[in-house]
Amino acid sequence: MSRAVRVSFWYANYNVRATSAGPTANRPALRLLLLLAILLGLAATSRAQTTVPAPVRQHQDKGSISGTLADSASGKPLREASVSLTLARDSSYVTFGITDSDGHFVLREVALGRYVVQVSALGYRARRVPVAVTAAAPAPTLGTLRLGGLSQKLGEVVVTQERAPVSVSGDTIAFNANAFKTQPNAAVESLLKKLPGVEVDRDGSIRAQGQAVNRVLVDGKPFFGDDPKMATKNLPADIIDKVQLYDQQSDQSSFSGIDDGNRQRTLNLVTKRDKRKGYFGTNGAGAGTDGRYQARLGLNRFNNGRQISALAQANNINQQGFADEGGPAAASFGPASGGPSGGGAIMRMGGGRQNPLGSSPQPTSITESGAVGLNYRDAWGRRAEVATSYLASRATTTTDQLLRRENVANLTGPEAGPPLFTDQSLLNRTTTTSHRFNLRLDYVLDSLTSLRLTPYAWWQANDLARQSSQQSSLGGRLLNQGLNGYAATSTNPNAGGNFLLMRRFGKPGRSVSANLNSTLSDQDATAFNQSTNTFFDAAGRPTVQRLNQRIAQATPTRSNVLSLSYVEPLSLRTKLETHYAFTDSRNDGRRFTTDFNEISQQYDLLNPGLSNEFTSRFQASRAGFTLQKKRLRYTVGLGLDAQQADLRVRNLSADTTVDRRFRSLLPNALFTYNGSRSRSLRLSYRTRLNAPTAAQLQPVRDNSNPLSIQAGNPSLRPEYVQALSANFSQFNATTNRSVFATLGASRVDDRIVSATSFNTRGVQTTRPVNADGFYSVNGFFSLGQRLSNHKINLNLTTNTGFIQSPSLVNGLPNTSRTWSLGQGASANSAFNEQLEFGLSANLTYQNARYSALPNQDTDYLTQTLTADIFYQLPARFVLTSDVWASNNTGRAAGFNQRVVLWNIGLARQLFANKQGELKLQAYDLLNQNRSVLRNTTETYVEDVRSRILQRYFLLSFTYNLRQFGK
Repeated sequence: MSRAVRVSFWYANYNVRATSAGPTANRPALRLLLLLAILLGLAATSRAQTTVPAPVRQHQDKGSISGTLADSASGKPLREASVSLTLARDSSYVTFGITDSDGHFVLREVALGRYVVQVSALGYRARRVPVAVTAAAPAPTLGTLRLGGLSQKLGEVVVTQERAPVSVSGDTIAFNANAFKTQPNAAVESLLKKLPGVEVDRDGSIRAQGQAVNRVLVDGKPFFGDDPKMATKNLPADIIDKVQLYDQQSDQSSFSGIDDGNRQRTLNLVTKRDKRKGYFGTNGAGAGTDGRYQARLGLNRFNNGRQISALAQANNINQQGFADEGGPAAASFGPASGGPSGGGAIMRMGGGRQNPLGSSPQPTSITESGAVGLNYRDAWGRRAEVATSYLASRATTTTDQLLRRENVANLTGPEAGPPLFTDQSLLNRTTTTSHRFNLRLDYVLDSLTSLRLTPYAWWQANDLARQSSQQSSLGGRLLNQGLNGYAATSTNPNAGGNFLLMRRFGKPGRSVSANLNSTLSDQDATAFNQSTNTFFDAAGRPTVQRLNQRIAQATPTRSNVLSLSYVEPLSLRTKLETHYAFTDSRNDGRRFTTDFNEISQQYDLLNPGLSNEFTSRFQASRAGFTLQKKRLRYTVGLGLDAQQADLRVRNLSADTTVDRRFRSLLPNALFTYNGSRSRSLRLSYRTRLNAPTAAQLQPVRDNSNPLSIQAGNPSLRPEYVQALSANFSQFNATTNRSVFATLGASRVDDRIVSATSFNTRGVQTTRPVNADGFYSVNGFFSLGQRLSNHKINLNLTTNTGFIQSPSLVNGLPNTSRTWSLGQGASANSAFNEQLEFGLSANLTYQNARYSALPNQDTDYLTQTLTADIFYQLPARFVLTSDVWASNNTGRAAGFNQRVVLWNIGLARQLFANKQGELKLQAYDLLNQNRSVLRNTTETYVEDVRSRILQRYFLLSFTYNLRQFGK
């Protein structure tokens, strides 16, 4: 089967220019996908290469370049040496190859023009050779190029070797930033969009090879904690030398050399050596119609190992340059803990619905935010190195939504009856003020002993005001109507840290380590709940119920986890690790609800049914071993842990105590293989226990929405999670093709799920319960191809998912099964210094099936399309334009909408080196921007329409400071 035929079964994920998007109608989307698939097929044919020169028939406008590399002293051929081809005029990357066992190389399908061939091999000086491919000489031969060894004089190594655009070392992929050009003064975020396999969503979230990136480092160190947006949105792309992508192990695992399965997809931004000393930053301000504004200040002082950054920003155009949290990022595996939040979660601050899992993030609100922060990194002598940061922020989020929910109600008996429809209008305003401090201190005690201390401290205050109205109906009959006003304030100090002590011994491979992780928090909240609810009987007669209550709640928590590890080498390639972990987690919950007293005009009437005081304690001891064998190409690890967990829940209000003990065996296995030509395979099987949260355990009702009540369950058991994952990746440097595939499956016993009941008035009560039968499977497959001669990156991606989740509805079992299948395609190019464009399309099909109510089964389709362009006009003018279009089908009436968001801007570059920019931007030029989402759970399907930013015009000025070498 030829490459052109086989490509129809391949998929791509190479260099995504924009977020996932697609057409506004079925036929244009399918045509676009077909067109890109044909282009990819042509790419596969045009990029087919061999490392042995052979006579080929050239196209009239194409040629080839060949040659041989040899040692200048011995004359021996140099095998597996790198050969890069760049344009002579601007050094932009064209293609890449390697030499065969005889030192030969050939670069095919090279367009006519002038180039530079760059050859390099480990231990040899690089060499650059100019070459021209012309119609008269379409196949120039460079002959034998002899490379001399690197020179070394008096301790000084003279290295002039230049890197290839992409390199792979173990499980780390490194991208040479110089090979992926960005426009002047672009942020790192723009560079990431050009890298193969990396996607940047509309909200700034990053995905690499189908997995979320939640940690971005700068020169291997934290930058404003683990907040990925602070680095990608605030650092300029032109200071970056290379971008490294890898899965970072936990600190204790990295030290011991035994993989514990806890990894984080990580990007490390390595700065250029000549940019590590100097001043740089981005400063600007803008004002627009409808009161829109933005302002930012940035000053960075780098002096080799010392880095100081001061940043400030403020705007009301949804450009939040920081993540909601920036502390230590959690590493885990398998599905997140399940179940509703329970009755103890008084401060449901968000108030609105967010994007469903796996969807392309869409805005659901309007945010006005401001922040000021300081980041510092330096070495203190020869033994200590510190990285610390402080960030103060304030964000006000306004959410205005219309919701229509279809519940599996079973109000008419055990047989499937008509669904319960709930329509809600919600207006929510939340102001969050936070302060966060992060520190990482590495200290070397002696040549064999070191420690790492990573404390953090957060303080957050929330103010919430919410107004909502809703009504529920069954079979066309109105059951209830409600008006609700809810106001709440809370403070939540949170502190903790990680302390790791590491010790090696004289015997190579032998080590011991101790790690203590602690978390302390104390949320204190007060809320006022006022509502008027009207209920209708079968004859339509109304009954009115009014509530006016004050709710006070405190939820202090303390958690400590001590982990001990000892590694003994059994041979040169085999290690045995024995480990022990002790977990102690304590939670208190005090919730007191008082009704308004008309006589005293105070909230002094205690409501016992809505008040409770309880404590919970979860303690677990886990011990086991891991045997790991590591060879040149593969690593195999097998382990088994035994865990005993004790859960005590004490209800102080009812003077009852529940004690339970759980014993579990937790096996794990790992296999990794690193093949030739940058091919890797990783298989992992892990198990764990998920303890229920304090809010889920507290036996109290939360009636902040009197028509949808949440309750806790002190009888919950921990979840037992089994997760299996497989990852395959391959990057072929000779063909510029990347392949990535991942498959994950999980099973959860005693899954915490929702038990929902509806009374005859349509009031819903939800509490968490344990149930078996939860399964999930998800897959991602991609292929990317770069057409170097045209500087075009093509990309096809496919993702699919299946979730089976049990639940209870009015005491009867219900099993939901949801499927999703998505197909995406994109093409983007930095065509030349004047033109850059991107185009992408996506089709996503989803369905939901419910065993308790087959009539509620639903199918729906989402189609999106994006297109963007950057064009350098004469006289330093720049034109930018981007379009995002979406079309929904299969939704509830009024939610099947077609949206076209078109932004356009005209800028004038100023000053030397284009450091200044005056820009006029039109946002949502067609005034069509809307947000429509669908959420599916085990008990309902919900459509949400949100009011978001619409048309405005903004005039802004930006100055980019660049002073290096000082």
